[in-house]
Amino acid sequence: MIDYGFFDRPGRRVTLREVGAENWREVADVAPLDDQRSHVPAMAARYLLLSMREETWNSLAVHAGDTVVGHVMWGLDDEDGSHWIGGMLIDGAEQGKGLGRAVLLTMTGWLAAQEDCWTIRLAYHPDNAVAGRLYTSLGFVPTGAVDGDEVIAELAPNQVGRH
Repeated sequence: MIDYGFFDRPGRRVTLREVGAENWREVADVAPLDDQRSHVPAMAARYLLLSMREETWNSLAVHAGDTVVGHVMWGLDDEDGSHWIGGMLIDGAEQGKGLGRAVLLTMTGWLAAQEDCWTIRLAYHPDNAVAGRLYTSLGFVPTGAVDGDEVIAELAPNQVGRH
């Protein structure tokens, strides 16, 4: 379990846990709001399959208290050694409670603590203004590079938690 002591607005402790026999179905069923489906998959099951089929990504269940409320994954770029956050999806019914911020603070703290972490990156669709504002508020800066139609932003590990 990854626990950096963050809480959502209702006061539930937010933790990241391995996806396993006890929670994979709940994670797979996580779904965004309908108007977000142009930016993320219709269900987190797609991200779970990516983690299972490709060696790049590692899925984690997002828990608020004991309830699965989302999915996030992380990866390590074999070419340049950068750490990545990807596949963050908070269930539509759970959005607006500060979970995205708590997840990102937890993930960036954990990734920055990894011995070989020199930068943390993520990518998001430029039309996803809510995500863009969240990432910027936490110190992520667009690199000028793109991945398909997504903006790549990065955070230096020494900037974690400063915003």
